[in-house]
Amino acid sequence: MKFTYVIKFVADMKRAVEFYRDVLGFQLKFESPEWSEFATGETILALHMASEKNPAGAVELGFTVADVQKFYKDLGARGVRFTLPPTKQDYGGVLAQFVDSEGAHVSVGEQQSTAQA
Repeated sequence: MKFTYVIKFVADMKRAVEFYRDVLGFQLKFESPEWSEFATGETILALHMASEKNPAGAVELGFTVADVQKFYKDLGARGVRFTLPPTKQDYGGVLAQFVDSEGAHVSVGEQQSTAQA
């Protein structure tokens, strides 16, 4: 498992992008009204628009694994509660989501091969 993303939920994408880019100096990789990403080394800082489920200021961790289906089966057998089973996403990847020991949502995606990048 690899720690891939920190997702910060924001109320104002433009203001948040300006802060992380112009004030903190992170390199902007991608920007859209709903999702923006910054290059921060091995782990990506992603901004996502807040929602009722994920209010502004909330943070979600994101990991990648070689096989999301196997991860889902193995951790489910250990009692981990998944709120989203492995599901194909609009961007083409497969994503699952579980709840950690403190009730926070954690996303797990499948590692993309370098041939696809």
